[in-house]
Amino acid sequence: QVQLVESGGGMVQAGGSLRLSCAAPEQIFRRYDMGWFRQAPGKEREFVCSISRNGGSTLYADSVKGRFIISRDNAKNTLYLLTSSLKPDDTAVYYCAASSIGTMAAKLFRYWGQGTQVTVSS
Repeated sequence: QVQLVESGGGMVQAGGSLRLSCAAPEQIFRRYDMGWFRQAPGKEREFVCSISRNGGSTLYADSVKGRFIISRDNAKNTLYLLTSSLKPDDTAVYYCAASSIGTMAAKLFRYWGQGTQVTVSS
């Protein structure tokens, strides 16, 4: 069973920053595009950003563009999400996921982590 494991979530004040990490098995990480999604209470899971398997291409949701940066270290099989200028609306469970194609559609991501909670207070 493939496991993606997120870490780095926590509580932060508005304007602060957090760095999320996602560790993945080597056989998955190097072959797949990776993405971050989030789900706030009572809302649907939404796309945050994604990165191609070689790191050369990224996509961002408009809501996080200019504030979040996605990156990956293929030597460490780890995905990162550097968040900054956080807002209370960014409060959600953040999930990493793996897809065999470049996409923003959650249904096309095959492997998922369990999520890490990010809470931003005003």
